[in-house]
Amino acid sequence: MINPVTELRSFVSAAFFEPVQREHIESTEALVQRRWISSVTLAVGSFMLAFTLRLAPGDPAFYAATLALAAVWIVGGLISGKIYLGNAHTRAGAESGRGVVQGVIIGCLLLAFFLAGATLVAPVAVLRDPLLGLLLRAHYGIAPLVAVLTALIAIGEELFFRGALWAAVGGRQALLVTTLVYALTTIPSGVPLMVLAAALVGLVAGVHRRVTGGVLGPIIIHLIWSLGLFFLLPLVFGGWA
Repeated sequence: MINPVTELRSFVSAAFFEPVQREHIESTEALVQRRWISSVTLAVGSFMLAFTLRLAPGDPAFYAATLALAAVWIVGGLISGKIYLGNAHTRAGAESGRGVVQGVIIGCLLLAFFLAGATLVAPVAVLRDPLLGLLLRAHYGIAPLVAVLTALIAIGEELFFRGALWAAVGGRQALLVTTLVYALTTIPSGVPLMVLAAALVGLVAGVHRRVTGGVLGPIIIHLIWSLGLFFLLPLVFGGWA
């Protein structure tokens, strides 16, 4: 008989605590190049994000600005140096595959946690209204197009923050630095809950990235979280808008 507690313990260990064996060694020249490119990308991306967040709901520039922001993160991440997809341990401890299932499970759990939190926030106008303002920007236009842009942003942010920037920082401090920097880029939104959300998502994706050694898992996690909130958060807030 399967023991749920043992299964859960094995999953958590494989997904968050047992890093795979890997050797991602870069030359000094490659590391310097990665750091320069990451610094420029971070500066441009932060500016573009602040600009996008200041656009009024329904502004036609929203699509172009969001696409440009996604392009900055994606291109900056890819040209900084080699990006690794990573591998994952199974619950039994063997190293097997890319860990897609782990990413899906973590993404769904993270989404469920945020939706549960949203139900608590929804009746509180001072917390709900700023989030509704952000939702208006996303839902004032063509939903399928905005969903595609949301997915591109999620992919781009992981390629950069858990890919390029993580490798540029390196060492034990990579998790802390990338999580803090990712959260700080959302400050121009003026929504404290968004900053807190970015910190939590960055932490979860970063811990999984540290274990797998690559960006595939974090990308899956971020995609499920972003698209899940895009489609489901308006339903949670709908009765309170």
